Amino acid sequence: MVTQHLIPLFEKDLDKLKEEISLYGTEEQLWIVKDGINNSGGNLCLHLVGNLQHFLGAILSESGYVRNRDAEFKLKNIPRHKLLEEIASTRSVVIDTLEQLSRNDLQKDYPIQVFGEPMTTEYFLIYLLAHLNYHLGQINYHRRLSASGT
Repeated sequence: MVTQHLIPLFEKDLDKLKEEISLYGTEEQLWIVKDGINNSGGNLCLHLVGNLQHFLGAILSESGYVRNRDAEFKLKNIPRHKLLEEIASTRSVVIDTLEQLSRNDLQKDYPIQVFGEPMTTEYFLIYLLAHLNYHLGQINYHRRLSASGT
């Protein structure tokens, strides 16, 4: 079943997110936005945890999580330890949710139409992993750019 592959991949990438956020030299660097870069590492982190908490926790596990997508990009200067707590909480929700999904659940349409048309839950989980990985690369780049002072 695909979840046996998705679980370690989500774990690895969420652990990498934790590492990237921890590697910023200062908390201020987490929130720097430079010319040509739309989002800070801190905001991308908030976006990733909000995205996963919503689509896996709230939608698939009915966790009660309420997403505020606008705040993911507008909030600033959240302490690093709070971001790390959110990553840890998200990691637990993601793994717990994936462990509960059956083969039948994966083949069903995802409960909401995210892109305006039906897709299987399995397909959307793979998309969410790719989305996590994409923004993880942006955070890595942002961290190194912020540290360089240019």
